Amino acid sequence: MQGSYTVADYLVDRLSECGIAHIFGVPGDYNLQLLDHIVTHPHLNWVGCANELNAAYAADGYARARGAAALVTTFGVGELSALNGVAGSCAEYLPVIHIVGAPCLKTQRAGDLVHHTLGDGEFQRFQRMSAEITCSQALLTPENACREIDRVLHDMLTQRKPGYLQLPADVAKISVQPPVNVITPTLPPVHPDQLDALRNALRDKIRGSHRVALLADFLAQRFGAQPVLQAWMDENPLPHASLMMGKGLFDETNPGFVGLYCGKSSTLRVLHAIEEADLVFCVGVKFIDTITCGFSQNLSQEQTVDVQPDAVRIGEQWFHGIPMSTTLTLLQQLCRTDLPRQPVIPAPEPRVPRQLGLLDQDALWRVVQDALKPGDIIIADQGTASFGAASLVLPHGAKMVVQPLWGSIGFALPAAYGVQTALPGRRVIVIIGDGAAQLTIQELGSMLRDGLKPIILLLNNRGYTVERAIHGAEQSYNDIAQWNWTHLPQAMSESCQAQSWRVSEAVQLQSVLETASCASRLSFIEVMLPQNDIPALLSAVTTSLEQRNNQG
Repeated sequence: MQGSYTVADYLVDRLSECGIAHIFGVPGDYNLQLLDHIVTHPHLNWVGCANELNAAYAADGYARARGAAALVTTFGVGELSALNGVAGSCAEYLPVIHIVGAPCLKTQRAGDLVHHTLGDGEFQRFQRMSAEITCSQALLTPENACREIDRVLHDMLTQRKPGYLQLPADVAKISVQPPVNVITPTLPPVHPDQLDALRNALRDKIRGSHRVALLADFLAQRFGAQPVLQAWMDENPLPHASLMMGKGLFDETNPGFVGLYCGKSSTLRVLHAIEEADLVFCVGVKFIDTITCGFSQNLSQEQTVDVQPDAVRIGEQWFHGIPMSTTLTLLQQLCRTDLPRQPVIPAPEPRVPRQLGLLDQDALWRVVQDALKPGDIIIADQGTASFGAASLVLPHGAKMVVQPLWGSIGFALPAAYGVQTALPGRRVIVIIGDGAAQLTIQELGSMLRDGLKPIILLLNNRGYTVERAIHGAEQSYNDIAQWNWTHLPQAMSESCQAQSWRVSEAVQLQSVLETASCASRLSFIEVMLPQNDIPALLSAVTTSLEQRNNQG
């Protein structure tokens, strides 16, 4: 049955209700019915990408900026191309709904040997693959479409993980009733006795401590705790730090912020404030190898209170089913009444500029530091870019996007496309290595098509420098083809609205960044760097990775 309001209408209305205004993807014959409804929706915009992997990265960036995102691909070939990006969103807790346009339900039930399949009449194999990297999945049918759309979107928003919807082309046209309620994340009810037990345990822990610190990371951002944490630190500025995945979680210009915690490679100031505290509140923290310098964190169970999205650990005791927001409200109240005022530590100062000459890693990051402005969004790719950017002191309101857990090189450029699409009024600075950029540079054309104006720093160190640092410094497998990078913007747009530079001296980079700061078009800056020069933090991390890879 077909009518004026269809399953496709229902789905796009639900996406709009989730706060999604742009949908990323690539058209294919199985999803065209849905795309017609997207492009005519009054509050949605279709954003066509160069390929499905880039579209998944862009949706990931959009979700970081706006809270949720949508990705549309076609069955089989399209959805499999996107899986790497969706897996990154799963690893790093980003709610991205992956909508797959599929062959008609009648075709699937008959087992017809149609294109984009393996020719065996099996149509649910790819959904089973996606089940490993999504929190909820559904094959939509005339009987279940609206109910299953709501269920998967609810799970996605609640768990902050990707979801999967397979929409057969004929089901998209089925007539349904419009939604009558709003999908909202749900928090589990907390029993008063359990809350009292948590309060008493926290009070005892706080009263027995003299030096208290706060260490928070990316899960606090993902589960909406950033405003609460910042308000807490404004009221009672404990010594506090973040890890690299959550850099930008705190205002780094405020008193009490001590810097970035990265295990044994932290500064002495950070080690003293965090590891030498009697009690450390760890909020939304996951200790992973690349951000702890090979699991070198020195924080005991007895020393820490571990606050996760739905559980709290105090010493060895766990309190399950308690939302992070509830725990943070308790902590703020108890610190106000039961904790002696902690010494206020001044915020760290940016590194002092030195005499500038040829560009190397040290000079690069000093120049970038000086060029940052309040409210900037810095998106740094895995490798020399992200580990160098870790040393930056972010100005007020600035944010950083990195992907150190999933660590898929090439992520930064299409992710920046998603971020700038979500926040067109913010200045976006993309920092990406030449090897990483060769994987995803196609989305530069999409940025130019859409009139976006990021500043792109292409770090040219002639190959995979991060891999050279781990192993095979002189091996040919770490080499890449050498491109004429500054010509790419002109090649990727018939009416190029971009400006390009190649710089090899720090003073040149200073001048170019100053020019780009007030530009009305995309700025592409190729930064020439020594092949084997790496940031100090990356040197420590790669040493630990090489040691772990050689174990056994």
